[in-house]
Amino acid sequence: MTSPHSGDNTQLRALAGALGWPAESKQLRYRRHEALLRLMSLPTLAGVDLAASSPLEAPWPDLVICSGRAAEAVAFWLRRRNPKLRIVFVGTPWAALPRFDLVITTPQYRLPQAPNVLHNPLPVHDATPGRLAAEAARWAPLLGHLPQPFTAVLAGGSSGPYRFTPEAAKRLGREASALASSDGGSLLVTTSARTGEAAADALQAAIAAPVFFHRWQPDAADNPFHAVLGLASRIIVTADSISMMSEAVSTGKPVLLFDIEEGSYAIRRDLDSRRMAPRGRSLGATVFRLLINHAPPRFSRDLRVVHRQLVQSGHVQWLGGPPANTAPQPLEDGLARAVARIRGLFGL
Repeated sequence: MTSPHSGDNTQLRALAGALGWPAESKQLRYRRHEALLRLMSLPTLAGVDLAASSPLEAPWPDLVICSGRAAEAVAFWLRRRNPKLRIVFVGTPWAALPRFDLVITTPQYRLPQAPNVLHNPLPVHDATPGRLAAEAARWAPLLGHLPQPFTAVLAGGSSGPYRFTPEAAKRLGREASALASSDGGSLLVTTSARTGEAAADALQAAIAAPVFFHRWQPDAADNPFHAVLGLASRIIVTADSISMMSEAVSTGKPVLLFDIEEGSYAIRRDLDSRRMAPRGRSLGATVFRLLINHAPPRFSRDLRVVHRQLVQSGHVQWLGGPPANTAPQPLEDGLARAVARIRGLFGL
């Protein structure tokens, strides 16, 4: 069941594809009152706009893979139709953990250890070496006019307590240009689903180096994202996106994190503290910071946990910061671990 968030859907597609079982993708649209129903964790479709959603009808599935708390009520409703249904949730659910057969999670959600919880260091994805090589070969002739080496820039957007403002985007454009120009190369830039138009405009205007600039579109016929990963010699990724960070780290290339905040709001400023600066640039960001500092983990996510682990292990470094002291060890294959656990639910 697809999520409103593209990063979630990348994980769901990767899991379904790696399993190799017959599968259907269900796109669900939710009503405004869904959030109230979610609090009760009921098995119901009352929060779903059925007319705008994929049909939910027999034959009922044996397995549901979902993400996003709105999907929980639908998964529980499906289990009423097929009591043997296995529910696999990606991320952090609202309902009690024992109601799921498997929860696949990552450190920013701070879930407890439990028999049905799989803790992976980073989100799963479909940026396999074969796919990157194939896409790089297909796009290379189209980018042959640009000087090498290529530096990839993966731009995210505002997330939780952090804001990706046009000013931050300008700073990213300037710093990435300086890095690419230092070795006579070019930038391969792609925005994402969360990149605002104003930030994308500011980023593109601030770039002084030779550049290929792609603006993410939801229905684009051809997305160069995997080609950019495959062609780049190093990768800059904004620190708001754990999903893109995971895809970048999987390439084995140098990965540089760009802090979308600065000064008292900076992500790096709070890495060594259990509490982050209480005030954000907006009311929403401030509320999110207060939740991280004072509320139970289920009410928020803390991206700093992932940043801290990856910096300490040498898998990433901050753009403009000191280089890693040692070469990092390869991370565990989270996708293979997840697929093995799902197959185990069926005795395979």
